[in-house]
Amino acid sequence: MASAVSSTTPPPAQRAGYRHLLRTPGAWTFLLPGFAARQPFAMLTISIVLLLRHTTGSYGLAGAVAAVTGVSMALFAPQSGKLADRHGQSAVLVPGVLLHAAAAALLTALALAHAPLWALIAAAVPTGASVPQVGPMVRARWAAALGDGALGDGAPGGSGPRAGRHPLLATAAAFESVTDELTFVIGPVLATGLSTGVHPASGLIAEAALTLVGGLLFAAQRRTAPPLSAARADTRERPASALSVPGVRVLAVAFLGVGSVFGGMQVALTAFAQEHGQPALNGVLYGVFAAGNMLAGVACGAIAWRTSPRRRLLTSYAALTLICSTLWAVSAPLPLGGLGLLAGLCIAPALITGYSLVEALVPATSRTEAFTWLTGSVALGQAAAVTAAGQLADGYGASAAFTVPLVGTALALLTVVSLRARIAPRGVSTAIRHEQRTAETHSASLQTADTP
Repeated sequence: MASAVSSTTPPPAQRAGYRHLLRTPGAWTFLLPGFAARQPFAMLTISIVLLLRHTTGSYGLAGAVAAVTGVSMALFAPQSGKLADRHGQSAVLVPGVLLHAAAAALLTALALAHAPLWALIAAAVPTGASVPQVGPMVRARWAAALGDGALGDGAPGGSGPRAGRHPLLATAAAFESVTDELTFVIGPVLATGLSTGVHPASGLIAEAALTLVGGLLFAAQRRTAPPLSAARADTRERPASALSVPGVRVLAVAFLGVGSVFGGMQVALTAFAQEHGQPALNGVLYGVFAAGNMLAGVACGAIAWRTSPRRRLLTSYAALTLICSTLWAVSAPLPLGGLGLLAGLCIAPALITGYSLVEALVPATSRTEAFTWLTGSVALGQAAAVTAAGQLADGYGASAAFTVPLVGTALALLTVVSLRARIAPRGVSTAIRHEQRTAETHSASLQTADTP
């Protein structure tokens, strides 16, 4: 029996931790280039806001253009994921990063030339649409490296979506959240430092360069890519789209709330720093906020949770909404940094549990697409938040802009609470009902045996 156990599977008595995860064969070949290629999600919005705020003098206009990139990304990301499932990651990624670099360069040139708003919006569409979906691709590679069979997809002979789930998958979800949040520590600070200390356009230029180099290096790692045979499997029991799974739709709406925090905080913190006469403070405050995300992600991967993912998701959103309800009232950098840290601590558990639930709800053949629906929802929520926060910052100041994360998280919490039954993995529900029926049958047999 021992010979049948994968080398990446830790002994049952041990905690499935990061050390075991990083020993997965081939992991480092996609982790390092993937980290560089993920920077657009963290750098793009803030780089556009800072560049256009410099060239136009308006947060509202800068936010509107940044929002177009977010909406475009949200609309095209799931299609990118679906194509990657069908044709392979490299076939989608290589032309995507080339297009993104060209579109970002065009947007930069138009901004510096003080082009009209319609031209900036026209350039923002391909810039957002071509953002490489490296995070979902990395998650799909973890699933392939650890064994899609371990993930479970309701295949015959199993016991539902969670049948035989590899013990390292929860650790991989936490690790990916840590990686995402690390980019949100480095990306905004890097973009802000370059845009305020070197040149207003340098943040967007650096974002395009990292995307191009990291994306091409990631695409070259074909050995660790999910096999195409998995994407061409028998589809008789597979939904046409990952979005047809009710739980994915609920999570996609919930992730709009996470996006509203990211987008609202970016604009509100920028306005807050400007009001205090310290533009560089924006990067520090946002870095503290993102550091909270990263620390919570590390902790989530190290804890052996006894509560269900659904309960953790509800708790995370409730805590996040509570903290966001206080941001608008803060007028000093130090307490704002503290609240930002607390908000960050609540985001990582929400992201990790959301992605973990997708692994349990969606078949392996649609998993990249499902992941991109969630990342696209974050981008869409971020885009809407950037637009709303920009308008509020222009008209009423930073305090008003801080109300955007509150509204977004409150609506997300309401959605999760109202539709929580739809995010319960089918395999878990089936197992619970089976256990209940077994217990009832056993109890009835005992009563019959005791009857004279």
